Amino acid sequence: MTVRVLLADDHGAIRSGLALILNNAEGIEVVGEAADGATAVQQAHALRPDVVLMDIRMPGMDGIAATRELVAEGLCEVLVLTTFDLDEYVHGALRAGAAGFLLKSVEAARLIEAVKLVAAGEGVLAPQVTRKLIAAFAAGTPQPATKPAGFDDLTDREREVLACLGEGLSNAQIGTRLFIGETTVKTHVSRVLTKLALRSRVQAAIVAQEAGL
Repeated sequence: MTVRVLLADDHGAIRSGLALILNNAEGIEVVGEAADGATAVQQAHALRPDVVLMDIRMPGMDGIAATRELVAEGLCEVLVLTTFDLDEYVHGALRAGAAGFLLKSVEAARLIEAVKLVAAGEGVLAPQVTRKLIAAFAAGTPQPATKPAGFDDLTDREREVLACLGEGLSNAQIGTRLFIGETTVKTHVSRVLTKLALRSRVQAAIVAQEAGL
């Protein structure tokens, strides 16, 4: 299956570079481009991409607002690609439901891999971002575990899957850990997200940490 990608960035040269990389990758096709968030949302409605590669700082509607709208409507997955790893950008993008967050310094091979992972329902975070999130949890004032609404509705297996998401494991790794197939893992992940009213597995990972799993 070919992964259909929409590029959203206000710099034409960056869009051209990304298009060159992705169109030359096996199994990926760039189907459209947008220079701002509002256009990205319109293009997503018209083109129905699998993944939107989203910049954050754009004129008019920014990438975080566009991500929130795209995810809320269930139009596609969003992979944020930005120059900045500022905390407010990272947290804003993840709260909006982005499936991943990468910096524009990412190597081409890693970008291609990330697009395919996000299209397959996985979560992707730049190593720099992962380290910052872990450090933030570690440095925070110890707090009692907080369980979100819907947590008590999770089955024992779904709680095990949520704990695995908290460790940042992929579907394949979760399957190996729990001795279940990837298709079963995907079903459990979907149920966890639905019961906890979450938009992405990255949000689920944060909830798992906060719940003390």
